[in-house]
This record gives sequence, C-alpha cells and structure tokens, in this order.
Amino acid sequence: MNTGFITSYGILWILVISLSFLVFALARQIGVLHERVAPAGALLPTSGPKIGETTEVMNLEDISGKKIIIGGVNSKNLATLIMFISPTCPICKSLVPIALSLASYEFRQMQLVFASDGENINQHEAYVKDLKIEALPYVISQPLGLKYQVSKLPFAVLIGRDGILKSKGLVNSREHLESLVESMESGIATLQDYVKENSEQSIREKLS
Repeated sequence: MNTGFITSYGILWILVISLSFLVFALARQIGVLHERVAPAGALLPTSGPKIGETTEVMNLEDISGKKIIIGGVNSKNLATLIMFISPTCPICKSLVPIALSLASYEFRQMQLVFASDGENINQHEAYVKDLKIEALPYVISQPLGLKYQVSKLPFAVLIGRDGILKSKGLVNSREHLESLVESMESGIATLQDYVKENSEQSIREKLS
C-alpha cells in the first residue's frame, strides 16, 4: 500500500515537472512570436485623397460658429490633425485624451480639430462638454467626412503645414494614432512601409 502510494506520488511529481518545462517552452515561443510580429499601424484606406497629394481648402464653421479652414497651406504654419469622432462611438472617447496629448507637444506645432456629423446639435454640444474640449474646434460636417472617405470611426487625418496629406487611417488604439504622427515626422506613409523598407535595406546589406 505504501509502495503504491509512493510510486503514484513520484509519478505525479514527474508530471508536474514535465508540465512546468512545457509551459516554460511555450512561454518562450510566445515571446519569439511577439518579437517577430511587426506592430500594426493605422489602417490606411485606399479610397479618397492619396498620401502626398495637396489637400483641397474647405471653409467650415465649428459648433460655436467660429470659421475654420481645413486643408491647403496653413496660415499659422501648423500641421492639422483631424479626429473624426461621434457621441455614439465608445472607442472615440478613450482616444480623445491621447489625441490631445499628441497635439500638445510644442515641437510638433500641430492644431487639433475634432469632426463629426449628425443633426442633433444638442447631443454634440453635450458630447463636447463631457469630453472637456470646448476650447478646441469641433466641426459638424458631412462633406468633410465624405471628402476623406470616412466610413468607420474613430478616423484620423493628418495634413502638413504645407497642405500636403501626410497620413490618414482608422485608429482604434494609441499605437494607431501615434503611427500617423510618426509617419509625418519620418516621411514614411505607414508603419508597414517603414517595416518593409527596413527589411529591404537589411537584405541589401547582407547581399553587399
């Protein structure tokens, strides 16, 4: 009886140790896969204005009635980050503070504009107040969304101070939004292009 108990106890410990090694091996493989998988940037749509094109000037009004110009060469020598959001979009609310943070860096010299559409002005006014963005332009314009082919939210468009479309895309995380800004500062349209360029350069270096 004691011998059988000791034997089963020993087998149990062997199984536990084997499982521990297996979990350790799987954890290492997950780490390797994580390093190999390239980070995903904002999802770049194929429709609408193309990256590198000069943007069309649009004369609009924000929710307070203040006139605002979007597109074209910026008279204040500022880049323009347009965040398309909506009161009915739960992800949008979480990205607003990130957009505020990105645009607040002085060296970037960037103005932030929020855009949406819909006829319920009271809902938008309450939304602006809830987000505490009363001091920033909030434009309600369906033509603006159509111009940049905004089909899903949250969506961001980044226009350089020279009026050139630097980047655009569907953004649903901090990484996506940051990738748009990085694309303007690096001169590379998308993060995927950056990874591709680095891979090609690495191959060229190995062959040379």
